[in-house]
Amino acid sequence: MKVGIIGSGGREHAICYAVKKSKKVDEIYCFPGNAGTHDIAINVDLNISDFESLNQFINEKKIDIIIVGPEKPLVDGVVDFLKKNKVNVFGPNQIASKLEGSKIFTKNLCKKFNIPTANFGIFKNVEKSIDFLNKSKFPLVVKADGLAAGKGVYICENKIDGEYAIKEIFNGKFGKANELLIEEFLSGEEMSFFVISDGVNIKQFGTAQDHKRVGEGDIGLNTGGMGAYSPSRLESDELNKKILDKIILPTLKGLREDFKTNFVGFLYAGLMIKNNEPYLIEYNVRMGDPECQTILPRLETNFFEVIKATIEQKLDAINLSWSNEKCLSIVQCSRGYPGTYENNQEIKNLDKVNLKMNEYIFHAGTKIKNSKIISNGGRVLNFVCKSNSFKECREIILGLINKIGWKKGFYRKDIGHKVIDK
Repeated sequence: MKVGIIGSGGREHAICYAVKKSKKVDEIYCFPGNAGTHDIAINVDLNISDFESLNQFINEKKIDIIIVGPEKPLVDGVVDFLKKNKVNVFGPNQIASKLEGSKIFTKNLCKKFNIPTANFGIFKNVEKSIDFLNKSKFPLVVKADGLAAGKGVYICENKIDGEYAIKEIFNGKFGKANELLIEEFLSGEEMSFFVISDGVNIKQFGTAQDHKRVGEGDIGLNTGGMGAYSPSRLESDELNKKILDKIILPTLKGLREDFKTNFVGFLYAGLMIKNNEPYLIEYNVRMGDPECQTILPRLETNFFEVIKATIEQKLDAINLSWSNEKCLSIVQCSRGYPGTYENNQEIKNLDKVNLKMNEYIFHAGTKIKNSKIISNGGRVLNFVCKSNSFKECREIILGLINKIGWKKGFYRKDIGHKVIDK
């Protein structure tokens, strides 16, 4: 079979690597892919926002299944478009994708279906937003409504922070803003909880912990993710049941009842756990990045068979089997990220690293130019290791990063500190 993967990040390289393991897969196309997928698939330099060109290529090459990695094409309706053109595609439709595409959409759904989340207010302009700050206790969280590549969330310790966040959002930092969200700050420990659904059947698909802040000790600006580990130290049968019963299932019910749609694909719940009770922070309608890079290496079931069964609405026939080992990833970023950074910086020595079993390097912001691997984004490389302990994972990864010695990049050395540095 021929498989197409939409996206160019570390998540898509990890998906490509997992799909490649299947003996049923003859050819993989990545749109547009990166320097890592170039070695195991055919990269196609195609604008993924141009659905017509994408569909034309799929038809020409007779691609059997399309897997959508990133959020933007999902929110823009690529699944609906491809399905109308008789393409087998993995991912949620445009209505279901609003769970990620609009934080206000999700908050209103939570309110109607009694899904535990932070108390919130929705504001349409700067003046009313700041007026609310004057009556509020801090800290507060200010959020852009739409997609913001993981950066549209401000934790505000005081009124000055709040005003800054409000003005940035309404001034268009993350695109045109008609509304924003202000919510109470929830204390506790974060957890990433994943499920996969074929529209009828649902199965849990692992847990992880992401490190969003750019600085060691979880300080500084929010990023798309500086590293992650799986499974979450909070995972338990009791908590899993609470998350499914109180958050996931009511959400899917809400989509069915209010919007006449089912959810197909990966649903990622970003949670805050307080006193062993889950509260929804946000939804992603795809695998997280870099959580995906730590979860897929732990999956022992054939990943392509899982994707195929989901598309065919036969997920109930699949038994998901997981390794008991731990997995951790560290993201190496371009210097200056998440602010201003330079692209087109050569990355040497990648070909000199001999990866052992359960060691991986998943490319994100890379491309090939004049037969050289160069940087092409803020988050550039994902170093991943699976072993019996998180500590060993981190030590091995730091050794790999040092071997490459890329001077134009930086990374956090403390990923997994809550489960390692006690």
